[in-house]
Amino acid sequence: MDGTGVKAVLFDLDNTLIETSQASKEALRQTSKLLKSTLALDDTTVSRICDKFLQKLYHETFKLSGLWSIDEVRVGHWLESIQEVVGSCPSPSLAADCYYLWKNSRLKALHLSSEICDLLRQLRRRYKLLLLTNGETQTQREKVVAVGCEKFFDAIVIGGEHPEQKPCVSIFRLCFNMLQVEAQDCIMVGDSLDTDIQGGINAGVRATVWINRGGSVPDGSVKPDYTIPTVLDLPDILKQLK
Repeated sequence: MDGTGVKAVLFDLDNTLIETSQASKEALRQTSKLLKSTLALDDTTVSRICDKFLQKLYHETFKLSGLWSIDEVRVGHWLESIQEVVGSCPSPSLAADCYYLWKNSRLKALHLSSEICDLLRQLRRRYKLLLLTNGETQTQREKVVAVGCEKFFDAIVIGGEHPEQKPCVSIFRLCFNMLQVEAQDCIMVGDSLDTDIQGGINAGVRATVWINRGGSVPDGSVKPDYTIPTVLDLPDILKQLK
């Protein structure tokens, strides 16, 4: 690594290295089957329950206290969702059954493809690699273990373990310090314009690389330096940054 080129690559996890959205859809399919068979519900009603759960999941903005684990909180999401749609939850254990089926099905569906594993091995021969992911600590650590990605990175930083998450500058500075590099030595790679790309811009990294799998058109408020459809195209970007 020379003194003027890229020295480190910071990667997001969800929908950048692993297809969390697809795994989540599979988990909801499995849970929908359980709800339908247990409560004898039609597809529309089951879909409404699942939508309620996703809304509660999306709006999780709390810091967990010692009184509740993330598992207990999300069992509560399923219980509330069932009650809000059908009026009651006839089986005391159903909410827990839904949650653990959803959770375990999602983790089982997550994986690092062989192509991405090869890419990370290749990159690590030349660059320092760090995984920087937002999210609740237990949830994200379980994903890291499920896909076995620890061996590819010099460090792993989970946003939920720190006072601030992406796009705050503080967590990026933590990453730079861990790798013993400067902001201009790094690029940030991720699928979220609001957290990954804006965070990289805020922190002053050398370049931001947006993974735009669906070919969506950004509104222009956040402008990545580079846009690629898959992380597998990253080597072409790194060649340009030499």
